[in-house]
Amino acid sequence: MEFNKLTNNLVFLMAFMKNIFLFLICILFQQTVSAQTRTIDAEKLLEFYQTQRYAEAAQYLQSIYPDGTQDVKVLNQIAYCNLMAGKLPEAEKNYLKIYAQQPTFLPVLFSLSSISVRKGQNAKAKSFLKNIIQLDSNNFKAYKQLADLTVDSLQLKVSYLNKANRLNAADPIVAYDLAQAYKLLGLFQPAYDILKTAIVADTSNLFLLEAQLPIANELKKYDEVIAVGEKLLQNEVDANVVKDVGKAYFFLKNYQKCLLLYQILEKMDKQTEATLYYMTLCYREQKKYELAATYAKKTIEEGISVNTVNYYATLGAIYEANDQPTNAIAAYKKGLSFNKPSASLYYRLALVYDLKLKQAKNALTYYNLYLKSKPDADKEKEQIEYTKSRILELKK
Repeated sequence: MEFNKLTNNLVFLMAFMKNIFLFLICILFQQTVSAQTRTIDAEKLLEFYQTQRYAEAAQYLQSIYPDGTQDVKVLNQIAYCNLMAGKLPEAEKNYLKIYAQQPTFLPVLFSLSSISVRKGQNAKAKSFLKNIIQLDSNNFKAYKQLADLTVDSLQLKVSYLNKANRLNAADPIVAYDLAQAYKLLGLFQPAYDILKTAIVADTSNLFLLEAQLPIANELKKYDEVIAVGEKLLQNEVDANVVKDVGKAYFFLKNYQKCLLLYQILEKMDKQTEATLYYMTLCYREQKKYELAATYAKKTIEEGISVNTVNYYATLGAIYEANDQPTNAIAAYKKGLSFNKPSASLYYRLALVYDLKLKQAKNALTYYNLYLKSKPDADKEKEQIEYTKSRILELKK
């Protein structure tokens, strides 16, 4: 009984809302229609809208109003229907007619910008958006869209995003985009602060919480990364979150926890060059040299990069620590074959030949190569002085 009563009420409400909508359509066109010989069939027009038959709606309106009509309400309705139907040239033509009459009408400027974007005319779209901010210097939507369209200048993109963020600091998309731009510029503190403000406005936004983790790591907020990251991992084991939390554990010297997390990435087949390198360092710190060597090799295999020299240097140091000087030399020499020869590798090779293998001739060769490679006089002052003293000793 109650169910039937509820159903009847809903039917009545829907009929009432439909009648209200029809009434509004009639009012919208009343002034224009009074000057025409034909009238709008509001019921028919409503059906077109409800079934999203926008092309037919546009055609129907155009059949009633003459092609040369300058009535803004009519033009706006026809333009909108064509836009929704994907008939961009027709929509643009009618919006431009309105623009010619009312160049400061913001909704039309936004529509023209949207059409330009969909046609790949980004410069034209930006022109309309710049018109908007000249008319309304606090238009959040215009700054946000200008930022989206700016791809050739990071500084200009940041400028637009900054303005949008000042107008609405809680908007998650603007906050994220601005934080990422600052991150690229190495401005980690403002990136962190922007995300923090947006997170306060929406503490359950996982998108923002995840974005903040790598930035917090850069600021050495390791405890915060772990606290937030562990909560996120309870919801879903996301590879990026695992990477960030594992890195925080590494820098807090909790090597076992770092290893446990990065082993999860291996099981997911989502390990990276960086995570394998951190695993290498963890095993080295735990003095598990065989595993450290294995993961140093895995790191190298994962991808040759500008860091490959450092990976071979690490592998060589592991072999040294495990009293395997021959393997250490092989690793150091392999590192020399990548990129620009590293001064530190020459130095490590000289030390192994000198102190481990007692091969004075080879040691002299690499000590001299070290000095010729022009090491940083300030950062490597002690090594340079030691090298010079050893060369004198070995020449005796």
